[in-house]
Amino acid sequence: MNNSLRTFMLLAALTAVFLVVGYFIGGTTGMLIALVLAGGMNLFSYWNADKIVLRLYGAVEVDEGHPEPLIRTYVGDVLEMAQRAGLPRPKVYVIEGDQPNAFATGRNPQNAAVAATVGLLRMLDRREIRGVMAHELAHVQNRDTLTMTITATIAGAVSALANIGLFFGGDRDRPAGLIGTIALAILAPIAAALVQMAISRGREYEADKGGAEISGDPDALASALAKIDSWAHREPNFTAERNPATAQMFIINPLSGQGVDNLFSTHPSTLNRIEALRKLAGLSAPAPAPRVEGRRATAVPTTRDGRKTGPWA
Repeated sequence: MNNSLRTFMLLAALTAVFLVVGYFIGGTTGMLIALVLAGGMNLFSYWNADKIVLRLYGAVEVDEGHPEPLIRTYVGDVLEMAQRAGLPRPKVYVIEGDQPNAFATGRNPQNAAVAATVGLLRMLDRREIRGVMAHELAHVQNRDTLTMTITATIAGAVSALANIGLFFGGDRDRPAGLIGTIALAILAPIAAALVQMAISRGREYEADKGGAEISGDPDALASALAKIDSWAHREPNFTAERNPATAQMFIINPLSGQGVDNLFSTHPSTLNRIEALRKLAGLSAPAPAPRVEGRRATAVPTTRDGRKTGPWA
């Protein structure tokens, strides 16, 4: 009930931002047009936003029959944890890209998909990959994926509509005027980002906790978050930079932080997330920082006692 109410309130707020932009660009007529567009986009996004996001990132579906052992292990672990969590079998995807990251999408658990970048699969050990994908399965379990996919679509539309106003709006017969339209083009995307922030941070903490329960290994997720955060801003994600509204879907903010798109982060502090997970695991000492050599992480991850782990062992 809480998730459903939260989703409804978020969509209502984003729709309101969309209508306000339409009104100030085109008056009452503009607002009515924006209302029709928002209604159509909500309906379209409900059924298709997951496909749009997966296509946007060039995600490729994989299964247990993949020729690459690393991919087979990844798929097998995701399906095993989904079954353990009582979830329907999700579709599993891989995204080409060096930045280590992952996300989940889909309008409900019956139509869910999880995706990980090649960079994540190569950088983390098997235990850490399981922790990350358990976090994504927790998003599916909590039905956060519907919120993430629809808000990413509508927030992107708010920015697009505001930019359109710069070229086609702002004459003397319209409420905003030229100066108002320029201000709107700047403020509307920020307002949409603030609405996304309103629930996304709490959602990430809940998914961390749920993922720790699904994997049974909160320290593995904490270790993975430290490594991903260390490298996420070293390896650019060009698709995310071009489509910043989708950044909130990833386990770690994929934006480089070099532009204003990252001014309002939709993700909570990684250090706070790690601390919460280590408390959940009964650990008090801070997690060790990942060892970085030049532009590459250590090639073969090891456990604390020095043994190689995961599919690399």
